[in-house]
Amino acid sequence: MTHRPLDTLLESVNHVIVGKEPQIRLLVTALLARGHVLLEDLPGMGKTVLAKTLAQAIGGTYNRVQFTADLLPSDVVGLHVFNQRTGAFELRRGPVFADVLLADEINRATPRTQSGLLECMEERQVTIEGVTLPLPPTLLVIATQNPIESEGTYPLPEAQLDRFLFRLSLGYGSREDAREILRRFRTGSPLEQVEPVISVDEIAAMQREVTAVHVSPAVEEYIIDLTEATRRHRSVETGLSPRAMLALLRSAQAAAYLDGRTYVLPDDVKAVFPALSVHRIRLSMEAELHVTEQEVIDDILKSVAAPVEEGV
Repeated sequence: MTHRPLDTLLESVNHVIVGKEPQIRLLVTALLARGHVLLEDLPGMGKTVLAKTLAQAIGGTYNRVQFTADLLPSDVVGLHVFNQRTGAFELRRGPVFADVLLADEINRATPRTQSGLLECMEERQVTIEGVTLPLPPTLLVIATQNPIESEGTYPLPEAQLDRFLFRLSLGYGSREDAREILRRFRTGSPLEQVEPVISVDEIAAMQREVTAVHVSPAVEEYIIDLTEATRRHRSVETGLSPRAMLALLRSAQAAAYLDGRTYVLPDDVKAVFPALSVHRIRLSMEAELHVTEQEVIDDILKSVAAPVEEGV
């Protein structure tokens, strides 16, 4: 299998987004694993630019929806509209019919509208007035939310959070990153120069190849050990579900594929475990006063022994 297009894809996105190589790798990993990403960060951190850059680099269709309290599910998935000229109802497809959908400030929409994305994200299909329609197989939903604003928001329920493969945060970056941002964007946005370096058809083929990446019994046991450790940890009330365990397997395969390997290493599992688990574990009320989800995840990674590579 060739991975040069993926290397070029990473380079293309990194040319626009400064100093966020780990997050960009995880975003592309989610794309290869047919997952979705929740970007939780302050306004102005580059979340929208990141989504648009990825969409342009894969030559895919890009749609953005600003989630608000008055947004309806039909505003996202579509509806049938009566055409007076023809005397018939016609389907008006919603913005979810895209390769990359940016659900901006998703927690500002009502739970009814949020739930409209569940079928789209999980099954890559949408049901409109009893008619089920397929969505693009490469559909990647990138949802954003502001972690410090709670007024007028509807927190995502556990079932909705579980549909996101990763939860990522971009953060401010270093002083050198800030200097590079000023230089790159001084005369305009480099996003305007982004050209497709890979096609959505190639991405779809790679997604199928990811499932064939070899996972040894030792790595399988490591994935199970990590999953069970989230359930037994003294600070955790609810650990990873079987669906989350399967997502850990698939994302580790995608991480290995992105590195050009046909087999998964324990380091691949470690690389994706934090972003996959941070929004899925629920701390006990007492633990919330003393630790964060990230600290618990770090503790689990340290306490669970990984198989040595020779045994993989």
